[in-house]
Amino acid sequence: MRNISLIILSTLLFACGESLSYKMPDKELINKTIEKGDFTEASKMIRLYLANETISETERWDMNFLIEKMDRIRRDFTRRDTSVINYIKRHHPEVTTEEIAAWEKTNAIENMIIDGEKLYFNSAPRNLFRIDSVAAKYFQHPNGGQSDSLNRFLAWHIPQLVAEAKKAKKELVSPVKMNVTYTLTVKPGEVPAGEIVRVWMPFPRTDNKAHTGIALLSVSQPEYIISPDTYDHKSIYMEGVASDNEPLVFSYKFTYTSYAQVHLFQAEDTKEYNTESPGYIKFTSERAPHILFSENIKKAVTEAIGDEVNPYLKARKIYEWIDTNFPWASAREYSTIDNIPEYVLANRHGDCGQVSLLFITMARSAGIPARWQSGWMMHPGNKNLHDWAEAYFEGIGWVPVDQSFGRVKESKGDDDSFYFFTKGLDAYRLIVNNDISQPLFPAKIHPRSETVDFQRGEVEWRGGNIYFGRWRYNMDIEYLNK
Repeated sequence: MRNISLIILSTLLFACGESLSYKMPDKELINKTIEKGDFTEASKMIRLYLANETISETERWDMNFLIEKMDRIRRDFTRRDTSVINYIKRHHPEVTTEEIAAWEKTNAIENMIIDGEKLYFNSAPRNLFRIDSVAAKYFQHPNGGQSDSLNRFLAWHIPQLVAEAKKAKKELVSPVKMNVTYTLTVKPGEVPAGEIVRVWMPFPRTDNKAHTGIALLSVSQPEYIISPDTYDHKSIYMEGVASDNEPLVFSYKFTYTSYAQVHLFQAEDTKEYNTESPGYIKFTSERAPHILFSENIKKAVTEAIGDEVNPYLKARKIYEWIDTNFPWASAREYSTIDNIPEYVLANRHGDCGQVSLLFITMARSAGIPARWQSGWMMHPGNKNLHDWAEAYFEGIGWVPVDQSFGRVKESKGDDDSFYFFTKGLDAYRLIVNNDISQPLFPAKIHPRSETVDFQRGEVEWRGGNIYFGRWRYNMDIEYLNK
């Protein structure tokens, strides 16, 4: 085995144009090379590092994923300056080189140097008009988060939910029954014919009081596994055999009823936390790599809450601060970002999951228990992947916090409606996940396409992971109580 390793190492060194006296790169040098954007050189260094047979299996996994991560970043950054400038000029014909340079410097036009070439995030041109207030004036439809139709629907719907909850004196109201068909299709030729393809798809949680009547109606594969609720990422698992000429299709249909969660408590109804309880400690703790109480986070918390001491008002101030300062924008794949809340703070924007992770991190840093929740938003005409959070208030319990839905501005003056999403959720939801970066059941062998969340699905075969773009997903919704 040792002789084989030496042969491999010698071959790699020769391929890199170095002699056998080449110094084995350490991880610090590798990480610095990646940070500089020298991906090709970093990949060579990692392969040399992997030739060392003494490294652990965990370290080998991590180093291999660094190569995969660089490949994923390359997929997210494919646009060049001509394409970006042409897009901007369609909306802002008089744009100057100075304006573009300033936007690049602040990363309002997100870019990075990869192997010596400046490349732009695929959604960077459109995101500019969402992120920068000056640029937004040149775009005909500057709203980049929720659609206008969704905003109009929420402005009408949320006050109705609040009124219904007050009248019924209930927290769960206005149920919506839905039939859902989910389909995942692996393109032909992605896996050698005859090989087994393993698929995990999102499934509704049965341990959440907002969801009832969950029943599986049909399944494309005769054998399947639904994960237990002890797994924070809820899935239905299937297998199929790949073909050269035909796509491999997995699908299932289920029904469920979802309730709106309306919490009408006042700030003074909250009680002091038992800071010694295991739950409080768990959900106010750091958790690498994304939930860390850096100096940037501590500074943001101080700026957001000032001298406020009431737990709910602290959470609401954090919510308002994020809502005011970080507009929605299309996101890079989460697996390519080292620390998502720090990314939001540095780039001054975020999608639903990114701002939710920022809220969770700031809330925990401020002593408010907070955790992740995600799945899909199911609003008619506006279905999409969606992430939000939950916060815990002593004397009240866990309440949903949908950071990216913001304040219902048309309801200003009616605090229960205006601040609805700081402690409530409408019924048009599919709750799939209770945490980030948790294992799937059955276990996935190869690295996941999505390392933080689980909404689209995961696909692999014995030869490796099958990344996004090599398969398609689709959700069809039938609303049964219109």
